[in-house]
Amino acid sequence: MTDRDVDVLSRAPLFEALDEQGAKALRANVTEVRLARGQTLFNEGETGDRLYVVLDGKIKLTRAAPDGRENLLSVLGPSEMFGELSLFDPRPRTASAIAVTECRLAGLGHDDLRPWLTGHPEVAVQLLRALAQRLRRTNDVMADLVFTDVPGRVAKQLLDLAERFGQPSEAGLHVHHDLTQEELAQLVGASRETVNKALADFAQRNWLRIEARAVVILDIERLRKRSK
Repeated sequence: MTDRDVDVLSRAPLFEALDEQGAKALRANVTEVRLARGQTLFNEGETGDRLYVVLDGKIKLTRAAPDGRENLLSVLGPSEMFGELSLFDPRPRTASAIAVTECRLAGLGHDDLRPWLTGHPEVAVQLLRALAQRLRRTNDVMADLVFTDVPGRVAKQLLDLAERFGQPSEAGLHVHHDLTQEELAQLVGASRETVNKALADFAQRNWLRIEARAVVILDIERLRKRSK
């Protein structure tokens, strides 16, 4: 494991509460998983026996509708954790995990982690905090679907992606989200046509510039106001 990997892991909720000695001991149980772009890590409905932290690249979590349509729940990047729900609730996975880009993950088996939690309750508290934050985020998304129009939701999702994946550039804040138009629309919870119309309007107002699987945010304050 490289120094960069250690640094990425240290920012994950699972490791944040540990001192260096504890983190090193827990890292000894970690296995690295590599995925190609588009490769599925696990499917909704499968038995979950481990959690993961993204070391490099992006993973999307999705659910399938009865008619086969895909609902994109979230996109995760370095230091973000997923799969921990099955640690506390042994029922089948509630979502599928698919690589948006080539990526590397750190996997930790529940059988290795459960004894560790008994002796390190501060880690359990961090995991529960991460679950609570995810629940709060889900509540916010549900409220937005009811009370916020599509352009407002587009602006909010772009700001969220910018906070996690944005890189300052001379032109503005470059957000390489790696999502197709359809995936971005799923994330917003609207049709691709409606989302594209909102993006075109933002571009015409010079709030952003649209690029292939990316945007460059030119006026982040205007975008923030539109998201409210």
